[in-house]
Amino acid sequence: MDGDPAVEPEIDSFSLVLPLPYRVAIIIVFGIWAWGLNLHYLHLIKIDVPALIRYPARQSHHHSLHHQSTYRLATILTVPLVSSLFLYWTVTRGSKRAALSWQILPQSYLLFLALCFVLPLKRMSSSGRLHFLRTLKRISLGGLAEVQDGKFGDILLADVLTSYAKVLGDLFVSTCMLFSRNTVSTAKPNRGCGGAYLVPLIISIPSMIRLRQCLIEFRRIRRNRSVSTGWGGQHLANALKYASAFPVIVLSALQRGYDTQKFHMSEAGLFRLWLLFVFVNSFYSFYWDVAKDWDLSLFSSSKERNDPEHPYGLRRHRYFHAKQVYYSAIIVDLVLRCTWSLKLSPHLDHFNDLEGGIFVMELLEVIRRWIWIFLRIETEWVRNNRGPAPDDILLGEFAGKIDDD
Repeated sequence: MDGDPAVEPEIDSFSLVLPLPYRVAIIIVFGIWAWGLNLHYLHLIKIDVPALIRYPARQSHHHSLHHQSTYRLATILTVPLVSSLFLYWTVTRGSKRAALSWQILPQSYLLFLALCFVLPLKRMSSSGRLHFLRTLKRISLGGLAEVQDGKFGDILLADVLTSYAKVLGDLFVSTCMLFSRNTVSTAKPNRGCGGAYLVPLIISIPSMIRLRQCLIEFRRIRRNRSVSTGWGGQHLANALKYASAFPVIVLSALQRGYDTQKFHMSEAGLFRLWLLFVFVNSFYSFYWDVAKDWDLSLFSSSKERNDPEHPYGLRRHRYFHAKQVYYSAIIVDLVLRCTWSLKLSPHLDHFNDLEGGIFVMELLEVIRRWIWIFLRIETEWVRNNRGPAPDDILLGEFAGKIDDD
């Protein structure tokens, strides 16, 4: 930047208060606090999360519990974040020129955050961070552990990453803008930084990881096929769910860079096509959350759904005794899966395009995943300790028929 207002980067009002690097940091730290709450509450209701994800057990009663270590790490990350934010607000005082000149503050915190995850500091939940990094490396390279080695933990982390997909995209944008000659990371985010399709590609990576895991599970079942496992159709159906995210991502990118001379489709037609794929992805994912990940009978046959041994649409074995917990989770999951419907409102159609709106949507998705984790882990615990659930609530009925054929 040369100080000429005509060539200085733009900065919107929301980025002036909360630049993109800080937004990324806030959501990451918020996610760590949320994971601590997951561990804490599930521990209180006697669900052993470390055992499910094959996390090393505590060697002594004097060692902190897993949720306590997570809270400590979150606190260590939160205090510098809040301090850095207050310092940034103090030195910029709402000045656009100052905000563009002080990108070092939010970027320094992102560097601090990254170092906290990789440095072997014992007082910062070192074993937990090491386990996380090992798991992240394994799934990022296309691997999936066997059941006894922590397969559930691999799947859980990969699913969490899908909720952080846009955050990962923003992290890349922030870094790209940092090293760009024409802008700075505290300016209005340029989501075309690095090329029109690089950010969509990065956003697609978590879905690619989860898609590959489903295909690995399918191949394993085909190699060790038995009557109890069926033919593995549920894993192909799950893979299709993650594959349905790719058209949404691509069409979203095309809408952002729409050019009448490049496309043989009107902007309205492109929007309708996007709407079709986002509808399929959202409701397919909602069905899978309820019927497959949580083993609830809401979408099962009328007989199963109205079974007198459990409340309507739920299941017999439950660790959350209040049925309202499940019904509330279903409603919240449906609502947050359908935030795209804001684009259909004539008053809120640009909400997802505003920087503040994007931040709220990313935060709500992390909250939705936080709720999902409670029921997903509880379901896995029920499967392991109350007998396995049917291999597939709907598709399982077809497995036997196909085997017989």
